[in-house]
Amino acid sequence: MSARCQLTGAEPGFGKKISRSHRRTSRRFDPNIQSKRYWLPSEGRHVRLRLSARGVKTVDVIGIEAAVTRIRAHGGRV
Repeated sequence: MSARCQLTGAEPGFGKKISRSHRRTSRRFDPNIQSKRYWLPSEGRHVRLRLSARGVKTVDVIGIEAAVTRIRAHGGRV
């Protein structure tokens, strides 16, 4: 599964690990992805979303209906 937020689009960042000897190796900074289940009243069902921590807070502010509308506008499947 990809480490990508369905709402905010947060994706992994890439960089370098630097050891004590200063040797550099590649690494990946993954976003804090959580699987959350929300009740969607307009469709009378639950939806399971893969959201970053910031995405969960965004749903709390704008509401689940607006969040699902944004996800579908970006071509996401709910």
